[in-house]
Amino acid sequence: MARAGHGHPRRWTILAVLVVALLVVVLDNTVLNVALRTIADPVLGIGASQAQLQWAINAYTLVFAGLLFAAGVLGDRYGRRRVLLAGLALFGLASLVSAYAQTPAQLIGARALMGLGAAGIMPSTLAIISNVFDPVERGRAIGVWASAVGLGIAIGPVTGGTLLEYFWWGSVFLINVPIITVGVVLVLLVVPESRDPAPRRLDLAGVLLSVVGLLALVYGIIDGGERGFDRPVVWLAVAVGVGLLAWFVRHERRTDQPSLDIRLFSDPRFSAAIAAIGLAFFAGLGTLFFLTFYLQLVRGFSPLQAGLLMTPFAVAQLVFAPRSAAMVRRFGPRAVCTVGLSLVTIALAGYAFVGVTTPVALLLALTFVQGMGMANVVPPSTESIMSSLPPQRAGVGSAVSNTFRQVGGALGVAVLGAVLSAVYRRGVSDALDGLSEPARREAAESISGAYGVAAAAGPEGAHLIEAANEAFVEAMHWAAVGSAVVAAVGTAVVLVSLPRRANPHHDRSAVSSAEAEEVGPPPRVGRGVRRGMR
Repeated sequence: MARAGHGHPRRWTILAVLVVALLVVVLDNTVLNVALRTIADPVLGIGASQAQLQWAINAYTLVFAGLLFAAGVLGDRYGRRRVLLAGLALFGLASLVSAYAQTPAQLIGARALMGLGAAGIMPSTLAIISNVFDPVERGRAIGVWASAVGLGIAIGPVTGGTLLEYFWWGSVFLINVPIITVGVVLVLLVVPESRDPAPRRLDLAGVLLSVVGLLALVYGIIDGGERGFDRPVVWLAVAVGVGLLAWFVRHERRTDQPSLDIRLFSDPRFSAAIAAIGLAFFAGLGTLFFLTFYLQLVRGFSPLQAGLLMTPFAVAQLVFAPRSAAMVRRFGPRAVCTVGLSLVTIALAGYAFVGVTTPVALLLALTFVQGMGMANVVPPSTESIMSSLPPQRAGVGSAVSNTFRQVGGALGVAVLGAVLSAVYRRGVSDALDGLSEPARREAAESISGAYGVAAAAGPEGAHLIEAANEAFVEAMHWAAVGSAVVAAVGTAVVLVSLPRRANPHHDRSAVSSAEAEEVGPPPRVGRGVRRGMR
């Protein structure tokens, strides 16, 4: 246990081990984006459709977000190191299954298991940090932890591109296995066990309602985008999802130990900041989903080249996020967050003008501006969240923020992916005349399918590639406009509800101390991840 002014004698070694455990989780998620095009290829990959690729992303994100609170409670009750080891083992096993998946369904299931493992890893790492570091050094230690998140975001696309340049698509998952193995051994040797002597009760009903509700809602959105919204099953799934989420809210209002404290949203400063973060990640992650196909198919870049073209987004965050906190102190959270969301809106709207031959320099500029904007959204939103809560509840707000960021990203991939599918299918339909029914279905399903059909047709397939490119770019424009509108809504919310200045009576150091001292790890998760994403 940490003692004031002392801490665990091996605390910095323990931190290094925890950083390795965290880095593999963050790195894997960013590596996957570059690999989507290859996974969709029926020869080089497993022929996953666009909807199946969306599920490969969202299966991980939704399980991770939905079980984040539950994993923290289990760590309190049964031991943080024990839950961390279980999470690492499950993440490594699921990575191995993902690498050798033979069908899209197997990959989706393995990704969901990876999300379950990640939910055990992330809260446990921060809980252990708070246990082995005293309050004086704890902020610095969490800063190192957060830097690992930023590092993973920055190097993920290039790492994925490099692996795909020399190995098969499964290598982006298989690389996790040796790292996880080393991590498990080091955790066993170095990391001490800790638990809460008075743990909270697990809100099992709340966890089930939230996860099943989100899955039903996302299923309806993705299935509607792939096969059309004119079928009753789509609206039934959406209705079930909305109904279960409404039931979840009702349950959380009545239970004495809720997973999500609904009462926090009665303060407009808190709810506006949460909305800003959720909407920003909704728009941002949904956009990154279609960019990988644009770069590798429409523009013909290799996975490594595509990864390099995506790095300005991460580099901008690494450069500007550390400076945004000072900007918040000088100009206030409302001004900084408004500028950040405005930059995100401008960048996303700019994608609506990207064509088949757009200069690469413009693409680099747009991704850089988007990253710069995102770097100035989370810190001021965090400032508003913390200033709206008493110090002893700061960690709770942090956990809610992290959950809404994950859910916002998942819904962004689902909704914008549905828009992309629907517009593409409509745009390419005229070019499918004369094809067999199986070829028509494959080409209409996604641009990857159209490229596969065109390759089988030989020289005669050139017109299909041209039509698919034009249809995809048009669909990308619609998705970009939709994401820009979402970001603009977030800007309006910020202007109306975020405070111009943080509460001058709100002691930030007191918040950090209170958050670090909270017994349950889930509250600490959000704050740490937020710092890392800045």
